[in-house]
Amino acid sequence: MTVPPREEWPKPGRQSEGGVVLTDVVLATFRLNARLMEAAQGLAAHGGLTAAWWQVLGGVLDEPRSVADVGRIMGVSRQGVQRIADLLVERGLAEYRPNPAHRRAKLLACTEAGYWAIRQISIAQHPWAEDVVKSVDLDDLRTTLTTMQALITKLEEA
Repeated sequence: MTVPPREEWPKPGRQSEGGVVLTDVVLATFRLNARLMEAAQGLAAHGGLTAAWWQVLGGVLDEPRSVADVGRIMGVSRQGVQRIADLLVERGLAEYRPNPAHRRAKLLACTEAGYWAIRQISIAQHPWAEDVVKSVDLDDLRTTLTTMQALITKLEEA
């Protein structure tokens, strides 16, 4: 790829105040995600899992789902979920079950060992969450959640 001289670069359009704030939210989200993933990695270790394994198991705690469905729920690629699902099955933390709705796309289900690992994580995660929430106003946290859900909905429509 050839990069033209800077004086030939196109100029971005003006941003509204909302556009500037959304850009700041995106950048803050990147930073928050990094901190949350660090915390998740440490918490997941209590159950002998990685953060990614915890995430995939979290997608099937309430009911078995296809790998594609887990990917949609968790916001990750089907291929990434498939690799982790195979590892979870290999380690006895999850299992594949027949899918009555689709012959080839089996359902991923949590095993007792998987539920046990999640319970061990919960024992560490609950006090961690209580400690973090002490320094954040509950109404602000609720507003943040509502805003994040609205942004997710808008971006998934695009």
